[in-house]
Amino acid sequence: MSYSPAAFISLFQTSTWMQVYNAALFSVNHCCSILRITRPGCCNSVASRARQVLFGHRTRTSGSYRMSETTAPSGELKRGLKNRHIQLIALGGAIGTGLFLGSAGVLKSAGPSMILGYAICGFIAFMIMRQLGEMIVEEPVAGSFSHFAHNYWGGFAGFLSGWNCWLLYILVGMSELTAVGKYIHYWLPDIPSWVSAAAFFILINAINLTNVKVFGETEFWFAIIKVVAIIGMIALGSYMLVSGSGGPQASVSNLWEHGGFFPNGVGGLVMALAIIMFSFGGLEMLGFTAAEAEQPKTVIPKAINQVIYRILIFYIGALVVLLSLTPWDSLLASLNASGDSYSGSPFVQVFSMLGSDAAAHILNFVVLTAALSVYNSGTYCNSRMLVGMAEQGDAPKALAQVDRRGVPVKAIFASAAVTVVAVLLNYFVPQQALELLMSLVVATLVINWAMISYSHLKFRQHMNRTGQVPLFKALWYPYGNYVCLAFVLFILGIMLMIPGIQISVYAIPVWLAVMWVCYRAKNRRSVVMNAETGK
Repeated sequence: MSYSPAAFISLFQTSTWMQVYNAALFSVNHCCSILRITRPGCCNSVASRARQVLFGHRTRTSGSYRMSETTAPSGELKRGLKNRHIQLIALGGAIGTGLFLGSAGVLKSAGPSMILGYAICGFIAFMIMRQLGEMIVEEPVAGSFSHFAHNYWGGFAGFLSGWNCWLLYILVGMSELTAVGKYIHYWLPDIPSWVSAAAFFILINAINLTNVKVFGETEFWFAIIKVVAIIGMIALGSYMLVSGSGGPQASVSNLWEHGGFFPNGVGGLVMALAIIMFSFGGLEMLGFTAAEAEQPKTVIPKAINQVIYRILIFYIGALVVLLSLTPWDSLLASLNASGDSYSGSPFVQVFSMLGSDAAAHILNFVVLTAALSVYNSGTYCNSRMLVGMAEQGDAPKALAQVDRRGVPVKAIFASAAVTVVAVLLNYFVPQQALELLMSLVVATLVINWAMISYSHLKFRQHMNRTGQVPLFKALWYPYGNYVCLAFVLFILGIMLMIPGIQISVYAIPVWLAVMWVCYRAKNRRSVVMNAETGK
């Protein structure tokens, strides 16, 4: 498709599209300037490597597609993700709005004890990842969540698991786009949040419409920025604490003074767990990389085992430094000055309070790329989920189509058509959009984690019956599964007690009922079609 210069001039004559263009151009310029300083020539390097597409071949296995290392014909998913891509995709999916922006709401409820809350939820997430990893290593297929639930639990379980996972990452993407508007607002307060969301919605979907190698390289550099910046923040914050340059209020004693480690009691921490859980909705993205990973039986275990160290460094380490630099109640008062609990990132605000404007601007750029990173990963995951479900017959067959470059174009467009609702939410209810989306993410994440854990129970039972030994074992089977299942039920109970997010819990039975009706309708349609064709 081509457009004339006159058509483009007409399009950009409207002030709205000029705002979209300016917001996107501003952020891209910031990205380029920082990358030129930190890694000269890296943009050229990324562009060069992105042209080197690796090819793979897939074979049918139990309704999904397993890929080998051989050359594939056009119209197939490609094995274009290397070990470094997989490692950084796992990291990129886990470090985003939940930590950088969602921690503001957690701080209000739990105070310094939020550190313990992130440790608890992080360990549960790690156990879930080990359970998923055991299944992936044995059967590295596209749409792995749906595949395992379908094969080892039942038809409806596979149908529900697939669509719930798809909805989860749609909601995650919508949350990240909403957060982007708040980060851009730090620099350009006159730009409406919906304009920023629209600009980056277009940018990220354009990246995913190229090929898997370009996606992998983009996500790699997004995550590199996060990793370097968080390590730099921890180092700078530690230096300010040790040297005294952070001021008289900067002290590790801030963790237990100003109301104690549990300023709102243990109940405050318990109530915060539901919000904290949102931060870990993204680690499961490894499940989608299996079909396009080189040597998944080696790469996947390595990536999963490093999750626990990343949680310790990037969550616990960063929060300890953050809450030591300034009293938590002073930080909270500064964040709430606008009347919006999610008006800005605590990580940006704390350095702004300390008078380090340069560090605040750099961190705002980092949290922006973090949000884009998670949305980028989520867009990738959604398209692969739809491909896997379409191959199993749980989604329209057209969504399984892949072009000659290995890109599931129709699946990407289908997900984008729903994700664009985020732009509308930011237009009509900008103040309430993020909290609503975060609560819906947690509700779908609860279902997702529960289905992964229970599917793993059924998977291991099958392995035991057939005398097979897993190559990569989950932790403490089956008791670890019971702990995880009990935890997600506990989270649901917490959500029922929190005003404002109760509606997301009430929506769960409605969602399950809709899925059941759709599943029965799909089966009836299959029966009719088989009867008409004489099968």
